[in-house]
Amino acid sequence: MPTTDTTDDFAAATASAPPILISLTAFGAAEVRRHGQLWFARLSHEAGADGVEVRSELLADAGAELPTIARYARDSGLRLVYSSAEPLWRADAALDADALARALDAARSLGAPRLKMAIGGFGAASHGTLAALRERLQDAGIELVIENDQTPSAGTLPALQEFFAAASSQGFFIGMTFDMGNWHWLGECPLQAAAALAPQVRYVHCKGVQRQPQRWVAVPLLESSAPWRAVLRALPASVPWAIEYPLAGEDLPAVTRREIDQLRGVAAAMASRARLHP
Repeated sequence: MPTTDTTDDFAAATASAPPILISLTAFGAAEVRRHGQLWFARLSHEAGADGVEVRSELLADAGAELPTIARYARDSGLRLVYSSAEPLWRADAALDADALARALDAARSLGAPRLKMAIGGFGAASHGTLAALRERLQDAGIELVIENDQTPSAGTLPALQEFFAAASSQGFFIGMTFDMGNWHWLGECPLQAAAALAPQVRYVHCKGVQRQPQRWVAVPLLESSAPWRAVLRALPASVPWAIEYPLAGEDLPAVTRREIDQLRGVAAAMASRARLHP
């Protein structure tokens, strides 16, 4: 039986653990389109999630759905992130101002303070467009976090380091969504990426991976063949974690609750360990 001090330490670690969100893609595109993202936002909240990530590619009618989810989030205290599937820069390295405007408008309609996008075709010719991006974000009052996706132009360590270095050289800090699993699709090392990019990370997509013939697949962290605990330890401890692996089963609320509790337990254990061994 744990001592009172140990119990108190674990309780304190639990209280200081990162918020746990669910990226609504975790429930499967077909199911989310069938029920709508509000339905899954409710399920996530009732299962114990602190927030959800609403996905642009799964919206059937953004004009109707986003305000409805916003009202539910205000009433329930649910945290919100908006994810746009459109890249920020086109293949010709030009900033896609229209895609940015659509994403900012949607995030504003949702009431989400944080917007997730990928850099797309950002390159050397794109550096001069960073000032325009900065101005638009300041006007909108919305935080942009850049995700490593599964494309060579926007998901490799060199591509992201070039982007963040270019922004930094202009005095422009942009945070990052660190997707633990996506590195594998591009043959990149997530531990190396975590060591290099940790100062940028403001949000983590928790995703386990397994290798199947000819492809990688996303799985729950506890089933992952990758060193996910080491990756999480290399990243900032207080930023939100989002489940982005498949959630499915006959009793979906119970499955969701179990995965949230497991992830929260991992976070609390890591926080407790850090308190005991600073």
